[in-house]
Amino acid sequence: MQKNIEKITIKDKNIILVGTAHISKDSIAQVKETIEKEKPDTVCIELCKSRYDAITKRKRWEDTKITDIIKKNKTYLFLSNLLLAGFEKKMGKEVNVKPGSEMIEAIKIAKKHKIKIDLADRDIQITLKRAWIIMSFKEKLKLLAGLIEGIFFTDESIDKKDIEKLKEKDILNQMLKELGKQIPNAKKVLIDERDAYIAQKINDSKGKKIVAVVGAGHIEGIKKQIKKNIDLKSLEKIPKKRSMTKYIAWSVPLIFLALIIYGFIGHGTEVTLNMLFKWLIINGSLSALGALIALANPITIAVAFLVAPLTSLNPMLAAGWFAGLTEAKLKEPKVKDFEALKDINGITDFWRNKVTRILLIVALANLGSTIGTLIALPYLASLL
Repeated sequence: MQKNIEKITIKDKNIILVGTAHISKDSIAQVKETIEKEKPDTVCIELCKSRYDAITKRKRWEDTKITDIIKKNKTYLFLSNLLLAGFEKKMGKEVNVKPGSEMIEAIKIAKKHKIKIDLADRDIQITLKRAWIIMSFKEKLKLLAGLIEGIFFTDESIDKKDIEKLKEKDILNQMLKELGKQIPNAKKVLIDERDAYIAQKINDSKGKKIVAVVGAGHIEGIKKQIKKNIDLKSLEKIPKKRSMTKYIAWSVPLIFLALIIYGFIGHGTEVTLNMLFKWLIINGSLSALGALIALANPITIAVAFLVAPLTSLNPMLAAGWFAGLTEAKLKEPKVKDFEALKDINGITDFWRNKVTRILLIVALANLGSTIGTLIALPYLASLL
């Protein structure tokens, strides 16, 4: 069973790359066979510390606090993780293989034979943050639409043969080329940067013989990068957000203030009060509507309505944060709710679970407030 195995020699180091599909029984068998046959000094796996903990520690959610996720502005990252996990689980369910089983097998066999384990992938949070900041707005929409369509709206069953075909280099290369055309910045961060990062981590591993278990889609990229000297720190930095976004955010309160002052000077108190009232109604109502769609508590909906007109004028604050924290206080998630995250498979599950419902409240209340701002500002200008 030598399919998707590449052997590379660098000085006195022998590296065996095992390309896998994350939901393939054949991959599980191939990983076990290769490690036991090669008897390496080190086994490298395409996992970061957080993903390693996620599959090896059953009670990993016990110390998680929903308030920390909201306060640290990790709501969208958390939901993105769940979307990605849901996509893998959906495919894995079709072929009766748990996603990441080949990585679990690699860990199991390495521990059994007392072989050193090295984690070779970049932290998933860093990868997602870099991708989100670097991608254009259009690319973000394409990526999210593709994920949502793949998870919730694809009815075609996935055949086991189709999964194995995904490990073929020519098919994978074609898919990656297509991703590069459609969403070039996403491919750069999610594929190309990780190819370089994983290659360097494998190269840094100790021992003369190393077996590296990686997704088949990374094999070609790793082979190109493995003999280079990659600066890992540069790939771990979170780039600063584009200044244009910051300027737009701060322009909102300035435009609002200019409209109010102009309204007061040119049209008097009555028009000014009417403008303030319309700002409150439009911005607050749409934020409250977002919370309502997320099935928030009535008190939470009221909070979203009241804070949105104020937070929209301060780029450092967000209506969804207040709404989410209120909901968390009213309906605090339990450990079982965090544990149940692994069972999320469909869109309705996001509303049933207390954790994801709170995060939906944050996201949708923020979205409503943003839409309200975009509608309210030109409407206020039309009143003058």
